[in-house]
Amino acid sequence: MRLARVYDPPQRDDGLRILADRLWPRGVRKDDPRIDRWCKDAAPSSPLRRWYNHDPGRYDEFVTRYEQELDSPDAAAALDELHTLLSSGPITLLTSARDVEHGHLPVLARLIERRG
Repeated sequence: MRLARVYDPPQRDDGLRILADRLWPRGVRKDDPRIDRWCKDAAPSSPLRRWYNHDPGRYDEFVTRYEQELDSPDAAAALDELHTLLSSGPITLLTSARDVEHGHLPVLARLIERRG
């Protein structure tokens, strides 16, 4: 599983490219061929996203709160779907955030892989 920004050019080994953001990224058309699916139910809620505001000092608390959100029925269904897609071949989780490493994608990827 790869993690990338939605604005990065696709790589040959990306497999299925899945946008995992609550909001559609600015400047990207809804029919952009670089995005195969949009899985907004697995993304952090808007209030959590605003609270975190990519403040590195809040990252650990963000992870805890985000993991709690992923226990909801809609998020659990989204995680199951992402796990099924991963078991079918490579996937790349996409975000519009500048700092992929300190965002929600590493948390999401870890939880998807654990579902097996």
